[in-house]
Amino acid sequence: MPRPVETAPTPGPVQRAPRGRRPKAPPPSPIVAEFLERAWAELGLARNTLASYRGDLSAFERWLAGRGRTLLAAERGDLLRYLGERQAAGLSARSNARLLSCLRHFYRLWLRLGRIEADPTALVEAPKLPRPLPKALTEAEVDALLSAPDRATPEGLRDHAMLELMYASGLRVSELVGLDVDQVNLRQGALRVTGKGGKERLVPVGEQALDALGRYLATGRPALLGRRRAAALFVTRRGAGLTRQAVWLRVRQLAAAAGIAKPISPHGLRHSFATHLLNRGADLRALQLLLGHASLSTTQIYTLVAREGLKRLHAQHHPRG
Repeated sequence: MPRPVETAPTPGPVQRAPRGRRPKAPPPSPIVAEFLERAWAELGLARNTLASYRGDLSAFERWLAGRGRTLLAAERGDLLRYLGERQAAGLSARSNARLLSCLRHFYRLWLRLGRIEADPTALVEAPKLPRPLPKALTEAEVDALLSAPDRATPEGLRDHAMLELMYASGLRVSELVGLDVDQVNLRQGALRVTGKGGKERLVPVGEQALDALGRYLATGRPALLGRRRAAALFVTRRGAGLTRQAVWLRVRQLAAAAGIAKPISPHGLRHSFATHLLNRGADLRALQLLLGHASLSTTQIYTLVAREGLKRLHAQHHPRG
């Protein structure tokens, strides 16, 4: 069976991206662009996932080009050598597992469409990944963090509402910055959240978070926008929606102001939300729906966190702990 002609990109070795601002990525080759379009249409993959797949496929394509091969002509040995070079270059097992997942999608698609005769990933085992427990804040640390913003300022009202909402609803940071004003219903106490893969879910919001949101919408957001208009719920003084990077920066700054020494990220509030709910007797299935997990197995890791907390409590307070 004749293979389609692919454009061979410039060769390049496996290496880490340099620190600092990354140069603008060149457009993907035709075969990668076609795969990304089909993956978006057929699998409903999120934008961030598609961007990761584009980078992984383009890097593998450049590596193959340096050896006179193309993506659709790659064999199992090529893939094993590439994975081995990445590991020797210091790339993590998790990074290689993500790459392998991408390549499985890629080659299964072309096999199904009859564009290749064999899937080179078929007999390649995924790297064994450790399963680290999510790092949650204590309830006292959460209280300190939520009290850190200066609510006498519009930014402080925004940051307080943002933190309260993340902790009250367990939102991912991408879901938080993707919220528009019309997705918030203060009267019903719920959010309409767009999660991974474009899936929507309704998320309840607690009274304290609703109060913080109400204050922000009444005075903080209008003061930040002035005469400008914006669809985004959380905005800057320039009228733009907050970015994920901006939220990360604010959370770290506020954690430092609150005297929290441990490393903290917006995702830490999501972990804290889940862990504290389980510690207080929440049902695992209900927690799965609140977090927007596609599989219950993803949610079950929080039972391990709660179990570890019980072990520490027993060791600390039991006379024979």
